[in-house]
Amino acid sequence: MPLDARLQAFLEQTGLLVKPGIVPREPEVLLAELRESAKKVIIAPESELEPVAHVENLVIPGPAGDLAVRLYTPEGTGTFPILMFFQKSWCAGNLDTHEMMYRSLCRGAGCLMLTVDYRLAPEDPFHAALEDCYAATCWIAAHAAEFHGDPKRIAVGGESGGGNFAAAIALMSRDRGGPALTFQMLICPAADFRVNTASWKDYDGYMMNREEFLIVRDFYAPSEDERLNPYAAPSLAPNLHELPPALIITAECDPLRDGGELYRQRLLEAGVHVTVSRYDGMVHSFMHLRSLVPQANQALDEAIHALRTAFASVENQGSNP
Repeated sequence: MPLDARLQAFLEQTGLLVKPGIVPREPEVLLAELRESAKKVIIAPESELEPVAHVENLVIPGPAGDLAVRLYTPEGTGTFPILMFFQKSWCAGNLDTHEMMYRSLCRGAGCLMLTVDYRLAPEDPFHAALEDCYAATCWIAAHAAEFHGDPKRIAVGGESGGGNFAAAIALMSRDRGGPALTFQMLICPAADFRVNTASWKDYDGYMMNREEFLIVRDFYAPSEDERLNPYAAPSLAPNLHELPPALIITAECDPLRDGGELYRQRLLEAGVHVTVSRYDGMVHSFMHLRSLVPQANQALDEAIHALRTAFASVENQGSNP
């Protein structure tokens, strides 16, 4: 189906619908504008945010020094499952970028939700951010009890570049012997860096364009060897066996759509239980447009249901003799 008319108008009004082949911004200009845009994220008044029991900024040990994280705690007494959610792109963003989504996932899934202020490219390219995210995942697994969390029920999730991180952390956790993960929730993920798919051909310029995507790719993974590394491009990993089950949410009019859906096929071939849910007429990052399109809320509800189901499955297995 065509691009949703409400999104068409939104993209045209905001300049986020551009013709393929447009002259890209110079790398330094693009980086500065991405970071300036991230600084302008408006945090809604407390009255408009979904309530959670507690939000706490913490500083934990990271691979390159102190690492800032934020922990959301739901109402209740625990023991709570845990969601590691990786936000931002590879080169811009902050802990506030996904505030509405953090709270919704924490409250809806009844889980602790930890997000990480990881190092950014190009100053700190691949593997820096991944090692930060992996360190934070290990930290919450080791300290879960202090926050009434269950280290046996940890899921990873993320959107776009954060979805790339979530898939990569699942691989790293498997390869390094832990922490054991329950589930992967990948929202419009950048599963690899290929730009020759049908979705790139059809939707180049919808929220992102090929030339600037490649600039950001080069910020994060400057060399060809790095772009082929399974931790940078999870869908290219030669071995996807023994990974946790996954939900992959894609948008029909997203250039990254085919990458996420091809990753699903690779996971299925490896015997991993995975569901892909494509939202017709939607674009990349549509889940942030909850006041504009009902599909945003539908996708959020689907993600919450999938998390609750995955957490309950592990809990039930643990209660059986």
